[in-house]
Formats: sequence, structure tokens, C-alpha cells
Amino acid sequence: MSLPTTEIGGVTVSRLACGSNSFFGFSHLTAGRDAWLKRHFSDDGRLYEMFQACARLGITLFVSGLQPRFAEMRERLRDETGHWINWACTPSGNSLPEIKESINQCRDWGVEICPPHTSYIERNLDLRNREITELPEALDYIRAQGMVPGISTHRPEAVPLVIEKGYDVETCILPLNALGFLCQVEIEWQERIIRQCPKPIIVIKPLAAGRITPIPGFTFVYERIKPIDTVAVGVMAPEELEEDAAIVEGLLSGQAADLALSTSRSKAHMGGA
Repeated sequence: MSLPTTEIGGVTVSRLACGSNSFFGFSHLTAGRDAWLKRHFSDDGRLYEMFQACARLGITLFVSGLQPRFAEMRERLRDETGHWINWACTPSGNSLPEIKESINQCRDWGVEICPPHTSYIERNLDLRNREITELPEALDYIRAQGMVPGISTHRPEAVPLVIEKGYDVETCILPLNALGFLCQVEIEWQERIIRQCPKPIIVIKPLAAGRITPIPGFTFVYERIKPIDTVAVGVMAPEELEEDAAIVEGLLSGQAADLALSTSRSKAHMGGA
């Protein structure tokens, strides 16, 4: 499989990335699903299977918050397969000293791309004065630690603001999906913000946390983003990641993937059981 690539601050990454909410136990659905995910991925073997799938599929970007297990999995994957997956890790904190401490952890774990998390961005987003307080200092600190700076946000107005202010941002993480899930404004506005941003966007929530099936979900998103953007998808099994990669490769090459569909007894009259 050959996934197209893009570049973020000099780091070459695949245009499909592996998300991580499932690995933390964040389903965006129910507390019961959260509990199951936490239990399921407490097994390092299951988590490592996801990293192995990235290696097989040519996925070279992983998007997540801080967790030492992820650093260990990357090293193990490189040692066992020779495949390196770049890490876009989102540090957080309630103040500049706290975010710097989190940035230091990213540095120590070899993170390549370091966009402060939406919780930090939203806390400091000051639209009255057209600034994101503390962010320039945080970005300078990220750059000084040898990482690519960016932002992660659910507030779409933050994206044109960082461009307007000339902040040292090489990428923005922002949701986009056909349902407008976590988009905060109409989909048309979210799309415009992404397309008008001169920097590559890492699009998250393309399937609205499992509310949209992959073929229409990915088709909608990739038709609305720039060729320099990439898309991070959350998954619960290697098989899901394999299907997603086949769909995306087909979309970006103009050759629709011939995939088996989900079946049930009710679809038997359509040849689906």
C-alpha cells in the first residue's frame, strides 16, 4: 500500500494518520464504551497491534496526548520493523510553566510535532484583543526544544487568528466531518477556514467518533481539504485501520477501493449475508 504524503514543518507524514482517543478510553459516545476501551487497550499487546498495522500500511503519523506507552511502542516498532512513525503530541497545562513542563516531556520522548492541546488554546484565546495569550512564548519554547510548533483546537476562529498574528505555527489540528460533530460552526465555515489556511491542517474527527461510516465519511472530508492536509482517524482494531487506509488510498488515487461491506441477516436478499 502506498499512501500519499505531505510535509509539516519539514517532517514528511502520510495523508492518513492514526488517532488515539480510543487508546485513552475516549469514545465520545457513552461512559460504558469509555470503560470498555480503557480495559481493552490496557493490554499492551492490543495497543502494539495498532502500531504494527501502521507499519504495514505506510502510516507515518500518530496523533495523541502524552502517554509513556506510546513512546515505548514507537521505539519497539522501529527496532522490530524498521518503520518510524512521527508523533504529533498535544501537551497541555493551566499556565505557561505547566505547558513548558509538558513540552519538556514531549522533547524527552522524541516527539517531532508539538501542537498545544485545545484545552490550553481555549483557555488563552482572547478574541477581544485578537491574541492567544502565552502562546508565542510556548511556541518559541517548542521551537527551542527542537520540535515543530503548532496548535490543536476545537475553536475554528483560532486558526485564522494565528495566521493573522504571524504566530510560529506550522500546523493546526481541527475537526471536520459531515455531521459537524465538534466543529462549533457550520461545516461550510469549517471547510473555508481549513482551505484558506496556508499551513497544513491535521483534520480530526472525520467519522464523527463512529457516527459516520468510513466510505462517505472520508469522501466528504478529503473532497473539502487541501492537498497538503492530512486526516487523523480513531480506530479500535487493526482491521479498521486497514479498511480506512484502503479507502483513503483509493480516494486519493482516483481508484475506488473494492471492500467487503458489513453484513447481517437483514441484508441477505441483497447478497449481504
